Amino acid sequence: MSLRFGQTRKSARPTGSNWWCAVALVAALAVAGSNCAAQTPTDVVAASPAPDPLARAHKQVKEYFEQFSDLTCKESVTQLVLNSSGRTIYRENSAYDYQFETSDQNGDWKFTETREARNSAFRDPARSLLVTTGFASLLLVAHPMYETSYTFDSDGTESISGVAYQRIRFKPIAGASSPATLRLRGKNYPLPLSGSLWIDPQSGAVVKLEATVDSGLSDVGLAGMHSEVYFALHQFHDQKETEWVPESATIDVKTPHQHWRNLHRFTDYKKFNVNVHEEIGKNP
Repeated sequence: MSLRFGQTRKSARPTGSNWWCAVALVAALAVAGSNCAAQTPTDVVAASPAPDPLARAHKQVKEYFEQFSDLTCKESVTQLVLNSSGRTIYRENSAYDYQFETSDQNGDWKFTETREARNSAFRDPARSLLVTTGFASLLLVAHPMYETSYTFDSDGTESISGVAYQRIRFKPIAGASSPATLRLRGKNYPLPLSGSLWIDPQSGAVVKLEATVDSGLSDVGLAGMHSEVYFALHQFHDQKETEWVPESATIDVKTPHQHWRNLHRFTDYKKFNVNVHEEIGKNP
């Protein structure tokens, strides 16, 4: 089983409740090579007008995806297997060099994630683990491409670390495109994400995002999924500019027989530039 971010359309679902017993269950939140151009179904009613903080968030998130491909960082990952009481019964730790690239091809965004292992975890072949990558693209919920895929409602203000942010709830519109999908046996099934955005009212930056899938996919073995991503304003060394970047994430997935939780942390962000210099009159 894989969970990935990208454009999806509805299709028939597989039947049977015990499919996970016949395969090694590996869930992946991935964006590699996916096409994220959203489409609006003809029978979908237009979403309600966006509150001002959300309009700023749409602008900020669009700029975020245009600039984030210039960044690299270190990523540490803890993969947990939990029992029915929520206690950890198995743990693996690993570390990666992380890079997220974006490109615009005739208006269609392409996303590619690169993760090179720095410290590979010991793998117990008897364990089925949750593999989570690409979840930074959950921000696509607030991207203008998916503006008509959700309804957005203001939910007042809430403080995080003593700072007040505007909280916006979002719910999926039936039949609309989703930035998250379940991939099972070669087919994609859209995930109906609902949750909340915590938005800085001045800059429009999303400082926290929660997304949940708690219904609608029980027939394919997904009992629930909850994602929580925090973003922070990062100051780059020897540069005056700052950018909002992912700081940490928790991804929790349940099936009727399994419970996984992955913890991600991102540090040591750096910008990279590719400069090409030609001197006239000199052969390469």
